[in-house]
Amino acid sequence: MAHHDQTHAADNYLLSDAGWTQVRNSLVFIALVSWIAVGAGFALNRQQAHFSYLVAFLYFVSVTLGSMFYVMVQHLTGSAWSVTVRRLMESIMRTIPVGLLLIVPVFLGTHYMYEWGHASAAHDPILSKKLNFLNDQWFVIRGLIVLALWSLFSWRLYSISRQQDESGSLLYTRAAAKWSAPGVLVLFLTGSLASFDWIMSLDPHWWSTMFGVYFIAGGALGFMAILIAICLGLRRAGYLTNSIREEHYHDLGKWLFALTVFWAYISFSQYMLIWYGNLPEENVWFQRRLVGSWANFRPLLIACHFIIPFFTLMPRASKRNLKLLGFFAGWMIVMHYCDLFWQVMPVLHAKGFAFSWMDPAAWLAVGSTYGLVFWSGFRRTPLVPVGDPRLEQCLAFHNA
Repeated sequence: MAHHDQTHAADNYLLSDAGWTQVRNSLVFIALVSWIAVGAGFALNRQQAHFSYLVAFLYFVSVTLGSMFYVMVQHLTGSAWSVTVRRLMESIMRTIPVGLLLIVPVFLGTHYMYEWGHASAAHDPILSKKLNFLNDQWFVIRGLIVLALWSLFSWRLYSISRQQDESGSLLYTRAAAKWSAPGVLVLFLTGSLASFDWIMSLDPHWWSTMFGVYFIAGGALGFMAILIAICLGLRRAGYLTNSIREEHYHDLGKWLFALTVFWAYISFSQYMLIWYGNLPEENVWFQRRLVGSWANFRPLLIACHFIIPFFTLMPRASKRNLKLLGFFAGWMIVMHYCDLFWQVMPVLHAKGFAFSWMDPAAWLAVGSTYGLVFWSGFRRTPLVPVGDPRLEQCLAFHNA
Protein backbone atom coordinates (compact mmCIF):
# COMPACT_ATOMS: atom_id res chain seq x y z
CA MET A 1 0.00 0.00 0.00
CA ALA A 2 1.82 3.11 -1.26
CA HIS A 3 1.79 6.51 0.41
CA HIS A 4 -0.89 5.54 2.92
CA ASP A 5 0.31 8.14 5.32
CA GLN A 6 -2.16 10.94 4.57
CA THR A 7 0.36 13.63 5.40
CA HIS A 8 3.50 14.62 3.61
CA ALA A 9 5.72 17.64 4.02
CA ALA A 10 3.51 18.79 6.91
CA ASP A 11 0.41 18.88 4.67
CA ASN A 12 -2.86 17.24 5.60
CA TYR A 13 -4.48 15.73 2.51
CA LEU A 14 -7.90 15.29 4.13
CA LEU A 15 -10.28 18.17 4.80
CA SER A 16 -11.51 18.70 8.35
CA ASP A 17 -15.15 17.77 8.94
CA ALA A 18 -15.94 21.29 10.15
CA GLY A 19 -14.29 22.97 7.14
CA TRP A 20 -15.98 20.63 4.68
CA THR A 21 -19.40 21.15 6.29
CA GLN A 22 -19.04 24.93 6.36
CA VAL A 23 -18.33 25.14 2.62
CA ARG A 24 -21.06 22.58 1.85
CA ASN A 25 -23.64 24.59 3.81
CA SER A 26 -22.62 27.81 2.04
CA LEU A 27 -23.01 26.16 -1.36
CA VAL A 28 -26.41 24.71 -0.40
CA PHE A 29 -27.61 28.18 0.67
CA ILE A 30 -26.38 29.80 -2.58
CA ALA A 31 -27.96 27.00 -4.63
CA LEU A 32 -31.30 27.31 -2.82
CA VAL A 33 -31.56 31.08 -3.21
CA SER A 34 -30.31 31.19 -6.81
CA TRP A 35 -32.53 28.35 -8.04
CA ILE A 36 -35.57 30.08 -6.52
CA ALA A 37 -34.49 33.24 -8.41
CA VAL A 38 -34.10 31.24 -11.64
CA GLY A 39 -37.57 29.77 -11.16
CA ALA A 40 -38.96 33.28 -10.72
CA GLY A 41 -37.10 34.36 -13.85
CA PHE A 42 -38.70 31.62 -15.93
CA ALA A 43 -42.13 32.70 -14.63
CA LEU A 44 -41.55 36.41 -15.35
CA ASN A 45 -39.70 36.37 -18.69
CA ARG A 46 -39.32 32.94 -20.21
CA GLN A 47 -37.18 33.94 -23.16
CA GLN A 48 -34.66 36.01 -21.15
CA ALA A 49 -34.46 33.25 -18.55
CA HIS A 50 -33.66 30.62 -21.20
CA PHE A 51 -30.87 32.74 -22.69
CA SER A 52 -29.40 33.59 -19.27
CA TYR A 53 -29.54 29.91 -18.35
CA LEU A 54 -27.90 28.87 -21.63
CA VAL A 55 -24.88 31.13 -21.00
CA ALA A 56 -24.51 29.74 -17.46
CA PHE A 57 -24.84 26.14 -18.66
CA LEU A 58 -22.28 26.68 -21.44
CA TYR A 59 -19.90 28.30 -18.96
CA PHE A 60 -19.69 25.34 -16.61
CA VAL A 61 -19.90 22.65 -19.28
CA SER A 62 -16.95 24.25 -21.08
CA VAL A 63 -14.98 24.42 -17.81
CA THR A 64 -15.61 20.72 -17.06
CA LEU A 65 -14.52 19.87 -20.61
CA GLY A 66 -11.35 21.87 -20.03
CA SER A 67 -10.70 19.89 -16.85
CA MET A 68 -11.06 16.55 -18.62
CA PHE A 69 -8.74 17.68 -21.39
CA TYR A 70 -6.06 18.59 -18.86
CA VAL A 71 -6.43 15.36 -16.89
CA MET A 72 -5.95 13.44 -20.13
CA VAL A 73 -2.95 15.55 -21.13
CA GLN A 74 -1.26 14.90 -17.77
CA HIS A 75 -1.72 11.15 -18.22
CA LEU A 76 -0.55 11.11 -21.83
CA THR A 77 2.60 13.14 -21.13
CA GLY A 78 3.46 11.30 -17.91
CA SER A 79 3.59 14.68 -16.22
CA ALA A 80 5.09 14.73 -12.71
CA TRP A 81 4.89 18.45 -11.83
CA SER A 82 1.08 18.43 -11.83
CA VAL A 83 0.41 15.40 -9.62
CA THR A 84 -0.54 17.44 -6.54
CA VAL A 85 -3.05 19.53 -8.51
CA ARG A 86 -4.41 16.63 -10.56
CA ARG A 87 -6.96 15.48 -7.97
CA LEU A 88 -8.49 18.95 -8.07
CA MET A 89 -8.60 18.68 -11.88
CA GLU A 90 -10.18 15.23 -11.60
CA SER A 91 -12.75 16.49 -9.11
CA ILE A 92 -13.87 19.24 -11.49
CA MET A 93 -13.98 16.62 -14.27
CA ARG A 94 -16.03 14.36 -11.98
CA THR A 95 -18.92 16.88 -12.15
CA ILE A 96 -19.48 16.31 -15.90
CA PRO A 97 -22.50 13.96 -15.44
CA VAL A 98 -24.39 16.83 -13.74
CA GLY A 99 -24.78 18.24 -17.25
CA LEU A 100 -27.15 15.37 -18.13
CA LEU A 101 -29.64 16.89 -15.68
CA LEU A 102 -28.87 20.57 -16.12
CA ILE A 103 -29.25 20.46 -19.92
CA VAL A 104 -33.01 19.79 -19.56
CA PRO A 105 -33.95 23.55 -19.47
CA VAL A 106 -31.89 24.00 -22.67
CA PHE A 107 -33.88 21.21 -24.34
CA LEU A 108 -37.13 22.82 -23.19
CA GLY A 109 -36.11 26.22 -24.53
CA THR A 110 -35.38 25.47 -28.18
CA HIS A 111 -38.52 27.31 -29.33
CA TYR A 112 -37.49 30.42 -27.34
CA MET A 113 -33.83 30.51 -28.41
CA TYR A 114 -33.25 28.76 -31.73
CA GLU A 115 -34.67 30.02 -35.02
CA TRP A 116 -34.76 26.48 -36.39
CA GLY A 117 -37.27 25.65 -33.63
CA HIS A 118 -39.87 28.00 -35.15
CA ALA A 119 -42.52 26.86 -37.64
CA SER A 120 -41.35 29.56 -40.07
CA ALA A 121 -37.99 27.75 -40.48
CA ALA A 122 -39.65 25.31 -42.91
CA HIS A 123 -40.25 28.20 -45.33
CA ASP A 124 -36.71 29.62 -45.10
CA PRO A 125 -34.79 28.69 -48.29
CA ILE A 126 -31.55 28.03 -46.35
CA LEU A 127 -32.89 26.74 -43.03
CA SER A 128 -35.35 24.33 -44.63
CA LYS A 129 -32.38 22.34 -45.97
CA LYS A 130 -30.88 22.02 -42.48
CA LEU A 131 -33.97 20.86 -40.60
CA ASN A 132 -33.14 17.16 -40.95
CA PHE A 133 -30.21 17.93 -38.65
CA LEU A 134 -31.49 20.95 -36.70
CA ASN A 135 -34.67 19.73 -35.06
CA ASP A 136 -35.81 19.12 -31.49
CA GLN A 137 -35.49 15.33 -31.61
CA TRP A 138 -31.92 15.18 -32.92
CA PHE A 139 -30.88 18.17 -30.81
CA VAL A 140 -31.83 16.21 -27.67
CA ILE A 141 -30.31 12.94 -28.89
CA ARG A 142 -26.97 14.55 -29.81
CA GLY A 143 -26.86 16.47 -26.53
CA LEU A 144 -27.44 13.33 -24.47
CA ILE A 145 -24.90 11.31 -26.48
CA VAL A 146 -22.05 13.81 -26.08
CA LEU A 147 -22.76 14.27 -22.35
CA ALA A 148 -22.94 10.49 -21.87
CA LEU A 149 -19.59 10.02 -23.63
CA TRP A 150 -17.96 12.74 -21.52
CA SER A 151 -19.47 11.18 -18.39
CA LEU A 152 -18.09 7.76 -19.31
CA PHE A 153 -14.52 9.01 -19.78
CA SER A 154 -14.64 11.25 -16.70
CA TRP A 155 -16.00 8.45 -14.50
CA ARG A 156 -13.40 5.96 -15.75
CA LEU A 157 -10.44 8.30 -15.31
CA TYR A 158 -11.58 9.39 -11.84
CA SER A 159 -12.18 5.82 -10.68
CA ILE A 160 -8.74 4.73 -11.94
CA SER A 161 -7.13 7.52 -9.92
CA ARG A 162 -9.06 6.61 -6.78
CA GLN A 163 -8.17 2.93 -7.13
CA GLN A 164 -4.51 3.91 -7.40
CA ASP A 165 -4.82 5.71 -4.05
CA GLU A 166 -5.20 2.29 -2.44
CA SER A 167 -2.57 0.27 -4.30
CA GLY A 168 -0.06 2.70 -5.81
CA SER A 169 0.24 0.30 -8.75
CA LEU A 170 1.74 1.46 -12.04
CA LEU A 171 -0.97 -0.54 -13.81
CA TYR A 172 -3.40 2.29 -13.05
CA THR A 173 -1.02 4.86 -14.51
CA ARG A 174 -0.94 2.87 -17.75
CA ALA A 175 -4.70 2.34 -17.71
CA ALA A 176 -5.29 6.09 -17.38
CA ALA A 177 -3.04 6.75 -20.38
CA LYS A 178 -4.89 4.11 -22.43
CA TRP A 179 -8.22 5.80 -21.74
CA SER A 180 -6.82 9.27 -22.31
CA ALA A 181 -5.50 8.63 -25.85
CA PRO A 182 -8.90 8.02 -27.51
CA GLY A 183 -10.47 10.36 -24.95
CA VAL A 184 -8.73 13.46 -26.33
CA LEU A 185 -9.98 12.66 -29.83
CA VAL A 186 -13.52 12.02 -28.60
CA LEU A 187 -13.43 15.24 -26.57
CA PHE A 188 -12.49 17.45 -29.53
CA LEU A 189 -14.99 15.84 -31.91
CA THR A 190 -17.91 15.86 -29.47
CA GLY A 191 -16.95 19.26 -28.01
CA SER A 192 -17.08 20.71 -31.51
CA LEU A 193 -20.43 19.05 -32.19
CA ALA A 194 -21.86 20.39 -28.92
CA SER A 195 -20.66 23.94 -29.64
CA PHE A 196 -22.20 23.77 -33.13
CA ASP A 197 -25.54 22.69 -31.64
CA TRP A 198 -25.71 24.82 -28.51
CA ILE A 199 -24.10 28.08 -29.68
CA MET A 200 -23.52 28.21 -33.43
CA SER A 201 -27.06 27.11 -34.32
CA LEU A 202 -28.39 30.20 -32.52
CA ASP A 203 -27.39 31.85 -35.83
CA PRO A 204 -28.43 28.96 -38.08
CA HIS A 205 -27.63 30.73 -41.37
CA TRP A 206 -23.99 31.06 -40.31
CA TRP A 207 -21.18 28.58 -39.80
CA SER A 208 -17.51 28.47 -38.89
CA THR A 209 -15.23 25.44 -39.05
CA MET A 210 -13.11 26.95 -36.24
CA PHE A 211 -15.92 27.42 -33.77
CA GLY A 212 -15.39 24.10 -31.95
CA VAL A 213 -11.75 24.91 -31.16
CA TYR A 214 -12.80 28.43 -30.11
CA PHE A 215 -15.30 26.97 -27.63
CA ILE A 216 -12.87 24.40 -26.21
CA ALA A 217 -10.05 26.97 -25.93
CA GLY A 218 -12.32 29.28 -23.93
CA GLY A 219 -13.36 26.40 -21.67
CA ALA A 220 -9.74 25.36 -21.06
CA LEU A 221 -8.85 28.94 -20.11
CA GLY A 222 -11.86 29.22 -17.79
CA PHE A 223 -10.92 25.90 -16.20
CA MET A 224 -7.31 26.92 -15.57
CA ALA A 225 -8.46 30.17 -13.94
CA ILE A 226 -10.89 28.29 -11.67
CA LEU A 227 -8.24 25.67 -10.81
CA ILE A 228 -5.80 28.40 -9.71
CA ALA A 229 -8.55 30.05 -7.65
CA ILE A 230 -9.36 26.73 -5.91
CA CYS A 231 -5.67 26.03 -5.18
CA LEU A 232 -5.24 29.49 -3.68
CA GLY A 233 -8.47 29.13 -1.70
CA LEU A 234 -7.26 25.86 -0.17
CA ARG A 235 -3.88 27.46 0.53
CA ARG A 236 -5.58 30.30 2.37
CA ALA A 237 -7.45 27.73 4.46
CA GLY A 238 -4.13 26.08 5.35
CA TYR A 239 -4.20 23.12 2.95
CA LEU A 240 -1.55 21.97 0.45
CA THR A 241 0.78 24.85 1.33
CA ASN A 242 3.83 22.61 0.91
CA SER A 243 2.41 20.33 -1.77
CA ILE A 244 1.41 23.11 -4.19
CA ARG A 245 4.32 25.51 -3.90
CA GLU A 246 5.44 28.60 -5.79
CA GLU A 247 7.04 26.27 -8.37
CA HIS A 248 3.69 24.65 -9.16
CA TYR A 249 1.89 28.01 -9.27
CA HIS A 250 4.55 29.18 -11.71
CA ASP A 251 3.56 26.37 -14.10
CA LEU A 252 -0.15 27.02 -13.57
CA GLY A 253 0.58 30.66 -14.42
CA LYS A 254 2.37 29.54 -17.59
CA TRP A 255 -0.74 27.63 -18.60
CA LEU A 256 -3.00 30.59 -17.85
CA PHE A 257 -0.76 32.79 -19.99
CA ALA A 258 -0.48 30.23 -22.82
CA LEU A 259 -4.24 29.67 -22.97
CA THR A 260 -4.85 33.42 -23.04
CA VAL A 261 -2.63 33.58 -26.14
CA PHE A 262 -4.20 30.48 -27.71
CA TRP A 263 -7.75 31.78 -27.19
CA ALA A 264 -6.76 35.09 -28.81
CA TYR A 265 -5.08 33.29 -31.71
CA ILE A 266 -8.15 31.14 -32.44
CA SER A 267 -10.52 34.08 -32.00
CA PHE A 268 -8.51 36.29 -34.34
CA SER A 269 -8.03 33.49 -36.89
CA GLN A 270 -11.79 32.95 -37.09
CA TYR A 271 -12.36 36.67 -37.59
CA MET A 272 -9.56 37.01 -40.17
CA LEU A 273 -10.77 34.08 -42.30
CA ILE A 274 -14.33 35.41 -42.33
CA TRP A 275 -13.14 38.96 -43.07
CA TYR A 276 -10.86 37.72 -45.85
CA GLY A 277 -13.56 35.51 -47.41
CA ASN A 278 -16.09 38.36 -47.18
CA LEU A 279 -19.07 36.07 -47.82
CA PRO A 280 -22.51 37.38 -46.77
CA GLU A 281 -23.49 34.05 -45.14
CA GLU A 282 -20.35 34.19 -42.95
CA ASN A 283 -20.24 37.95 -42.22
CA VAL A 284 -23.69 37.92 -40.65
CA TRP A 285 -22.38 36.66 -37.30
CA PHE A 286 -19.95 39.54 -36.83
CA GLN A 287 -22.41 42.07 -38.30
CA ARG A 288 -24.88 41.17 -35.57
CA ARG A 289 -22.18 41.88 -32.98
CA LEU A 290 -21.34 45.29 -34.45
CA VAL A 291 -24.82 46.73 -33.88
CA GLY A 292 -25.44 49.35 -31.19
CA SER A 293 -23.51 48.93 -27.94
CA TRP A 294 -22.37 45.43 -29.00
CA ALA A 295 -19.80 47.25 -31.13
CA ASN A 296 -18.10 48.37 -27.90
CA PHE A 297 -18.14 44.89 -26.41
CA ARG A 298 -15.60 43.44 -28.83
CA PRO A 299 -12.83 46.00 -28.06
CA LEU A 300 -13.52 45.32 -24.38
CA LEU A 301 -12.97 41.60 -24.96
CA ILE A 302 -9.78 42.24 -26.93
CA ALA A 303 -8.35 44.48 -24.20
CA CYS A 304 -9.50 42.60 -21.10
CA HIS A 305 -9.48 39.01 -22.37
CA PHE A 306 -6.12 39.29 -24.12
CA ILE A 307 -4.00 42.48 -24.05
CA ILE A 308 -4.05 43.23 -20.30
CA PRO A 309 -3.51 39.63 -19.07
CA PHE A 310 -0.98 38.99 -21.87
CA PHE A 311 1.39 41.79 -20.88
CA THR A 312 0.83 41.36 -17.14
CA LEU A 313 1.37 37.58 -17.03
CA MET A 314 4.28 37.52 -19.46
CA PRO A 315 7.10 38.19 -16.91
CA ARG A 316 8.33 35.25 -14.85
CA ALA A 317 7.86 37.24 -11.63
CA SER A 318 4.14 37.71 -12.32
CA LYS A 319 3.52 33.97 -12.49
CA ARG A 320 5.28 33.50 -9.15
CA ASN A 321 3.39 36.32 -7.43
CA LEU A 322 0.44 34.50 -5.85
CA LYS A 323 -1.62 37.66 -5.22
CA LEU A 324 -1.24 38.79 -8.82
CA LEU A 325 -1.89 35.28 -10.13
CA GLY A 326 -5.00 35.03 -7.97
CA PHE A 327 -6.25 38.39 -9.22
CA PHE A 328 -5.88 37.37 -12.86
CA ALA A 329 -7.44 33.98 -12.19
CA GLY A 330 -10.53 35.85 -10.95
CA TRP A 331 -10.22 38.26 -13.88
CA MET A 332 -10.25 35.41 -16.44
CA ILE A 333 -13.16 33.70 -14.67
CA VAL A 334 -15.18 36.86 -15.40
CA MET A 335 -13.77 37.24 -18.92
CA HIS A 336 -14.78 33.71 -19.90
CA TYR A 337 -18.35 34.62 -18.95
CA CYS A 338 -18.13 37.84 -20.99
CA ASP A 339 -16.91 35.86 -24.01
CA LEU A 340 -19.85 33.43 -23.86
CA PHE A 341 -22.27 36.29 -23.18
CA TRP A 342 -21.00 38.00 -26.36
CA GLN A 343 -21.48 34.77 -28.35
CA VAL A 344 -25.05 34.16 -27.19
CA MET A 345 -26.86 37.35 -26.16
CA PRO A 346 -26.85 39.37 -29.44
CA VAL A 347 -29.39 36.82 -30.70
CA LEU A 348 -31.83 37.98 -28.00
CA HIS A 349 -30.82 41.64 -27.70
CA ALA A 350 -30.22 42.56 -31.33
CA LYS A 351 -30.07 46.35 -30.76
CA GLY A 352 -27.30 46.34 -28.17
CA PHE A 353 -25.97 45.10 -24.84
CA ALA A 354 -28.59 44.44 -22.17
CA PHE A 355 -27.99 43.02 -18.69
CA SER A 356 -30.57 41.15 -16.64
CA TRP A 357 -30.56 40.07 -12.98
CA MET A 358 -31.29 36.59 -14.35
CA ASP A 359 -27.74 36.42 -15.75
CA PRO A 360 -25.94 36.24 -12.38
CA ALA A 361 -28.82 34.24 -10.85
CA ALA A 362 -28.47 31.51 -13.49
CA TRP A 363 -24.66 31.54 -13.19
CA LEU A 364 -24.86 31.09 -9.41
CA ALA A 365 -27.54 28.40 -9.67
CA VAL A 366 -25.67 26.26 -12.18
CA GLY A 367 -22.27 26.99 -10.61
CA SER A 368 -23.35 26.14 -7.05
CA THR A 369 -24.84 22.85 -8.29
CA TYR A 370 -21.57 21.88 -9.97
CA GLY A 371 -19.74 23.19 -6.88
CA LEU A 372 -21.74 20.94 -4.55
CA VAL A 373 -20.89 17.85 -6.59
CA PHE A 374 -17.23 18.93 -6.75
CA TRP A 375 -17.05 19.53 -2.99
CA SER A 376 -18.94 16.34 -2.06
CA GLY A 377 -16.07 14.35 -3.55
CA PHE A 378 -13.74 15.52 -0.76
CA ARG A 379 -15.82 14.26 2.18
CA ARG A 380 -13.38 11.39 2.72
CA THR A 381 -11.11 11.67 -0.32
CA PRO A 382 -7.48 12.89 -0.24
CA LEU A 383 -6.87 16.26 -1.91
CA VAL A 384 -4.03 14.74 -3.94
CA PRO A 385 -3.63 11.34 -5.66
CA VAL A 386 -1.62 9.79 -2.82
CA GLY A 387 -1.02 6.53 -4.70
CA ASP A 388 0.57 8.10 -7.78
CA PRO A 389 4.18 6.83 -8.09
CA ARG A 390 5.26 10.31 -9.24
CA LEU A 391 4.06 12.10 -6.10
CA GLU A 392 7.55 12.31 -4.54
CA GLN A 393 8.94 13.71 -7.78
CA CYS A 394 6.17 16.30 -7.87
CA LEU A 395 6.80 17.40 -4.29
CA ALA A 396 10.46 17.96 -5.15
CA PHE A 397 9.65 19.76 -8.43
CA HIS A 398 11.63 22.90 -9.22
CA ASN A 399 11.29 25.15 -12.28
CA ALA A 400 14.38 25.60 -14.38
